[in-house]
Amino acid sequence: MEILLANPRGFCAGVERAIAIVERALEKFGAPIYVRHEVVHNKFVCDDLRAKGAVFVEELDEVPSGSTVIFSAHGVSKAVRADAEARGLKVFDATCPLVTKVHVEVGKMRKGEREVVMIGHKGHPEVEGTMGQSDGGMYLVDTVEDVEQLVVRDPDHLSFVTQTTLSVDDATVVIEALRKRFPTIQGPKKDDICYATQNRQDAVKALAEMCDLVIVVGSSNSSNSRRLVEVAIAKNVRAFLVDEPSAIKTEWFNGVDKVGISAGASAPELLVRDVIDKVGEIMPSKVVQIAGTEEGVVFAIPKELA
Repeated sequence: MEILLANPRGFCAGVERAIAIVERALEKFGAPIYVRHEVVHNKFVCDDLRAKGAVFVEELDEVPSGSTVIFSAHGVSKAVRADAEARGLKVFDATCPLVTKVHVEVGKMRKGEREVVMIGHKGHPEVEGTMGQSDGGMYLVDTVEDVEQLVVRDPDHLSFVTQTTLSVDDATVVIEALRKRFPTIQGPKKDDICYATQNRQDAVKALAEMCDLVIVVGSSNSSNSRRLVEVAIAKNVRAFLVDEPSAIKTEWFNGVDKVGISAGASAPELLVRDVIDKVGEIMPSKVVQIAGTEEGVVFAIPKELA
């Protein structure tokens, strides 16, 4: 059997930056360092940071006054920022710069007295943070059905933004529905779906053409990891999301000649290697790297932590 490895896969620049911010804060200030929400959506990564002294909280009222807190890669609302300042918390912002770009877009749109439709998944922390950039004038849609039922105050002054980790194909369908329903709606100057999401989805599409089975390494609460599974399934290939090697089932490999492996943007390469080893235990395998888009993106960490 052959194991085909997607490229690119695993960590993106925003995730690497977020993890580095937590690790450098721990080195510089010592434990505990509080982190609002999981800094990235991966159990292995968060467990490792927790063991080093990071304390993950869902709300700032769980953080003692005067403490150091880090905002996760998914971003936060203006209200959360104001609360942190009011409580005298020392803040390091691990928000992905590509999410921050969307926040800036929303601010400009609202300043221009335009209402904003966000395409995204309700309850996802990135969506909550982006929706929280304005006190009003924003709507959330996830599907074409949501668009059909959407009622806005002024259809002639309407813009849209998207969650950065959506399925590119799914988002395109929703955007087309918005343009059909609201012909004058304006989008961002540049696509909001991030380079890493796009590249990993393209790689899995190519991988699925070559394989009988696709395994995506990532956590179940990782939006971009779940999208990779959906992309493979859309190519009529069986696909599974695994958080760790023990989740792999022997029966998946019955009749399989080629298995493709990818990883979500928050999954470390160490886990990918463990999954490869597990697959090799089930079926002796030859590992083949599939050529893909080269990524050279690096995001700087705050100067105080550099």
